[in-house]
Amino acid sequence: MPTAFSTALRNLSLVLLIALPGHALAQGPSLAFGSSDNSEAPVEVEAESLSVNQKDGTAEFTGNVRIVQGEMRLNAPRVLVEYTEDQSGVERLEATGGVTIVSGEDAAESDVADYLVQEGVIVMTGNVTIVQGPNTLSSNKVTIDLDAGTAQMEGRVRTILQSGGSDE
Repeated sequence: MPTAFSTALRNLSLVLLIALPGHALAQGPSLAFGSSDNSEAPVEVEAESLSVNQKDGTAEFTGNVRIVQGEMRLNAPRVLVEYTEDQSGVERLEATGGVTIVSGEDAAESDVADYLVQEGVIVMTGNVTIVQGPNTLSSNKVTIDLDAGTAQMEGRVRTILQSGGSDE
């Protein structure tokens, strides 16, 4: 059970990580995000409409698009799917128009999300907000590694740190 001192020390460490300049912050702070068992799961898609282009190996889903893969859920107005060269699987999903991703108890929102399915990486850009329990972080860009369960934020990172105090 964490003590008030250990909680304060952890919060101070996070504040220092975010506030101090240095080489480590050139990449932005790193944080945990979601579960790490999604990338091998099948991708299920629901939408109002679908347009398929056999020539370039893409499919465009529009209208209240909902994508589920394992524990991860993605919602957006439009999602472009790029299939692998041999058409045997999905290589990339590009979601636009306001994107919400939920994985476990973590949630992220942005203007655009680019999901590299084979690599298990999602890059979200434009008005990025991540919510983890009582904590909210925002930035211009976040790169989420689903296999590692981490996220790397870049570009004017903002957060409000909760004190972690209890009513005991």
